[in-house]
Amino acid sequence: QVQLVESGGGLVQAGGSLRLSCAASGRTFSSNAMGWFRQAPGKEREFVAAINWNGDNTYYADSVKGRFTISRDNAKNTVYLQMNSLKPEDTAVYYCAARISSSVPYYYTGEYHYTYWGQGTQVTVSS
Repeated sequence: QVQLVESGGGLVQAGGSLRLSCAASGRTFSSNAMGWFRQAPGKEREFVAAINWNGDNTYYADSVKGRFTISRDNAKNTVYLQMNSLKPEDTAVYYCAARISSSVPYYYTGEYHYTYWGQGTQVTVSS
């Protein structure tokens, strides 16, 4: 079992930045590839970013590429999502997710590729 708790969400103006954190507990965190997803009101949950077990491989949705950065600190059992140049369309509940596997192919963007989920943190970007 892996328990995930997100934090760092909030209200920010367009063009601003936020850093989300996801603290993991339970089984060995460093053996899990991790991902971030988001769900806007009235929309399906969508892939944002993913990172493999040691941070060597990262992948991003086209909509956030160049603005968001996923990273991890295995010593702290934490994965981060640095979000810069935020836009109103980035407004959503952001979820952290963990795979059982340590790797994550670039095309694994579906929710079903992830086993453990956090409760989500709200990000609101005002125009």
